[in-house]
Amino acid sequence: MSDFLSMYSVQHWLESCPQGYLMGTEYGHAPGAREPELILENEVLRTETIRTTVQLVMGERCALAASSGLINAAPDEASKRFLATQTLDEARHVEIFTQRLYDLGVKKADLESVLTQYANPNLVKFAETLLEKVDKKDFVSGVVGQNVILEGMAFSVFEMMQALSQDVNPTFASTLSGTIADERRHVGFGENIIGQLIRQHPEKKPEIERMQRDMSYYMLATFADSFRGNRMAIEIDRLEEEAGLKRTKAEYQGVDLARMEPEEMEKVLADTVLKEFKIRLGRIGLEYQTPRTP
Repeated sequence: MSDFLSMYSVQHWLESCPQGYLMGTEYGHAPGAREPELILENEVLRTETIRTTVQLVMGERCALAASSGLINAAPDEASKRFLATQTLDEARHVEIFTQRLYDLGVKKADLESVLTQYANPNLVKFAETLLEKVDKKDFVSGVVGQNVILEGMAFSVFEMMQALSQDVNPTFASTLSGTIADERRHVGFGENIIGQLIRQHPEKKPEIERMQRDMSYYMLATFADSFRGNRMAIEIDRLEEEAGLKRTKAEYQGVDLARMEPEEMEKVLADTVLKEFKIRLGRIGLEYQTPRTP
């Protein structure tokens, strides 16, 4: 227990996060760094980048509501303190991705209407499924949904996006590096705290497994909507063909994303996330439930 208290303490968070990998950053990247002119000047790329960033904002708003809502439902003081640090992490994520929308030309007065316009309905359902458990103060289900399923999904999505951005958009890649570090810590907490609680409350397994199945379906449906008929990929292909350029290599999970079609990338991401779900759920004593195919 002493190792747990140390690893997930406020002091550890201070040393590793604000005094660690975020030192010297501004909204997650180097002060004054900008989005590439290619994105800002090309309306198709700018619009699709806004659409993608909206999904990040919506996901992080859900994470903020979930982590803050679970604090008073936590069974011990160590978990309450960790969730307080996670709440600040999630608030930072909401802020940095919202700032990216402003950097892409979204006016502050238009923020909510832009979020409503571009938010994927399946991602909204994903969030509602989790927040229903949080609203009921169901700590065990809420932490599985938040720190295992939502954070596990975000971790893999951010890693893929960082791989795609590393050379062409280093500003965004830098922003993602900090969020990936945060998500790694959040997932670790979920696995460590929930395993023992599942053993104490085995009667909750069927309910939690149904939640996992439903959230996984909405996640896969969101991926399908995002990758199939991707206008950004089509526009990048057109620009590269006109300029006679070859795509930069983007390694992720042993494959080169720069050589793949959007549908292939969708499969790689879905397979990666679901594989991780199976492993993590198994570690905490839950049986993975296969979702419907969107």
